[in-house]
Amino acid sequence: MMDRIWQFLDGVGASSGVFTPQSVLLSLSLAFVLGQVLAWVYYYTHSGLSYSKSFVQSLILITVVVAMVMSTIGGSFVAAVGLMGALSIIRFRNIIKDTRDIAFMFCSLVIGMAAGSQRFAIAIVGTIVLSLIIIYLYIADFGTYKPHNGFLRFTFTGHVKPENPILAILKSDLPP
Repeated sequence: MMDRIWQFLDGVGASSGVFTPQSVLLSLSLAFVLGQVLAWVYYYTHSGLSYSKSFVQSLILITVVVAMVMSTIGGSFVAAVGLMGALSIIRFRNIIKDTRDIAFMFCSLVIGMAAGSQRFAIAIVGTIVLSLIIIYLYIADFGTYKPHNGFLRFTFTGHVKPENPILAILKSDLPP
């Protein structure tokens, strides 16, 4: 029984090149679930100042869209070239500033490619391994050089005069 499940997840059906409506639905559903896993890992491990809800949602959407593209291509070189030409006219106007965000975007693309080409075992195992690596890097605080960064935001009504104690506090060199 487990051998049959593993063979199915390993993409035995994909080697025949047959993309049935059921297999495409399974590919898209798996891409959605795995995209959510990746998005949750991003949400949990994000520590920067520029968190974006739309970026987290795009991780899920990109995974599903790429799975759909891979199902559309279905092993056809002509369809792949046609889709590349059609997709080349799309321009993304958002600048991704964090290289970690680019890595998440790439992970999303690869998971979608694996799910869409019916390589389910690669998609599942790859998502699990990538998620564990990301969580390890987050928990271990790997690569941190100076972990004492801070961001202070406050609101002050009125005018700040030179003798105001707030200015003295902001200019002081407080011990750690």
